[in-house]
Amino acid sequence: MVRRSISRRSLLTAVSAALLTGGSRLSLSASGTPFTLGIASGNPTANAIVLWTRLAPDPLSPDPQRPGGMPTDNVPVRWEVATDEKMQQVVKSGIEGADPQFAHALHVECGGLQPARDYFYRFIASGEASPVGHFRTAPATSAATDRLRFGFVSCSNYELGYFSAYRHLAAESPDLVVFLGDYIYEYFSHLPTKLRDHSDAVAATDLPTYRNRYAQYHTDPDLQRLHASTACLATWDDHEVQNDYADRWSETFDDPRVFLARRAAAYRAFWEHMPLPHSAMPKGPDATITGRFDFGDLASFLVVDDRQFRSRLACDHPPHGGGKQVTDAACPERFDPNRSYLGMGQEHWLYGEFRRGGARWNILAQQQLVADLKEHNDAGQIAHWTEDWNGYPAARQRLLQQVHDSAVRNPVVIGGDIHSFWANDLKLDFEDPKAPAIATEFVGTSITSPGPPYAKFVSWLPDNPHIHFFESRKRGYVSVDVRPKQMDVAFRAVSDVAKPDAEVSTLQRFTVEDGRAGVNLA
Repeated sequence: MVRRSISRRSLLTAVSAALLTGGSRLSLSASGTPFTLGIASGNPTANAIVLWTRLAPDPLSPDPQRPGGMPTDNVPVRWEVATDEKMQQVVKSGIEGADPQFAHALHVECGGLQPARDYFYRFIASGEASPVGHFRTAPATSAATDRLRFGFVSCSNYELGYFSAYRHLAAESPDLVVFLGDYIYEYFSHLPTKLRDHSDAVAATDLPTYRNRYAQYHTDPDLQRLHASTACLATWDDHEVQNDYADRWSETFDDPRVFLARRAAAYRAFWEHMPLPHSAMPKGPDATITGRFDFGDLASFLVVDDRQFRSRLACDHPPHGGGKQVTDAACPERFDPNRSYLGMGQEHWLYGEFRRGGARWNILAQQQLVADLKEHNDAGQIAHWTEDWNGYPAARQRLLQQVHDSAVRNPVVIGGDIHSFWANDLKLDFEDPKAPAIATEFVGTSITSPGPPYAKFVSWLPDNPHIHFFESRKRGYVSVDVRPKQMDVAFRAVSDVAKPDAEVSTLQRFTVEDGRAGVNLA
């Protein structure tokens, strides 16, 4: 008998034909497709991308043994990357198994791509093809780059509104979207104003409930549209696990061992539902999601994790856990120089990246308000909030001192969490109104979550002259247009989160000039 060799190309062709004609066909239930959760791309570099999907013909299946209504075996999936939207010019492809251990999620690390180029991609499984997605690779490191357009978003509570902001951001066709945390909300709302329910009506506390929470969010058509339209960078904040948690300390004072088990489940579900590389896959309650992402000589993003390593919140003790308003006299612990917001290891990494320098614009993608915010308590005394950077003033001072001493070029900090728009000058000395700005901060409002009391916060602004703009009554996102000589920032607000077809408008525009830190109203 003559034995004929089979090339890899022939093998892929044969397997693809089986996939397209329904080999290993899944039970697709009423959905008719295993791609009910959409597709996504993330962590773009000059020559690589991470592609994501999760097979789930029954996305909210209550059966924890068969998440997504999938069988308990490995399912082959073909992925393709092409230079055209019709997927005729395929340049990269492969077959990977969707593993039931990870709820049949796929994280394809596709390399060998060309820099600064538009690509299209899709997945094929059980005779069904996914929608076609789009991403753009980053320009080559240090390559002359004249423009980058990106948006950043945070705080999308499924129950409290529709995700029309995602749809409008997708329509702007940015090169990149940055998710700054609270991508999901772990709790179940009892507010009478809620518009839609979490499917299981419980707080997510274990792997099955966190998985279903992400699955429900991923069924939203506007979130699917945004993910399919452009690549993303992503970090988390507190609601991916529990409100106001810090490292191993729970807001509800759970035994740290019990809480770390919950954190492990939450981190696992986050990885299973985001376009992150295998290196970000959690090992128990620990995961690495930080990183540097360069876009030619124009911009570098430094993405950090504000939850996993931070010191316990100052003056955090029963019966009231989590963030609180405190005066200096009542909470001297807030000033302890050994307390860290990022963790000392992450601080060391970040400050090394500052000294490394490189791009013209250096964007710190983190989660919360950095600027000093002097509040007034009910007695009229000056107070500070303990749960954002104001609860870690020594760590903030280290951060800003490193920004200054490293002479990192055009530092811009972006954040979310506080459900309101802010434009701030960051200074080494917030007590001196004449002190120069050393960095610029823009904070985006929430996608749907309600904002803090507007009148109360406005009444505090005279004590905070470094804050140039504040608005908590609007929901939306932030659009940024980066060019060599100027960064243009637009605060974009949707008309009504209670309406799926809400319109969008520009609330305020700002500029930051190359070589000159600080906010300028456009």
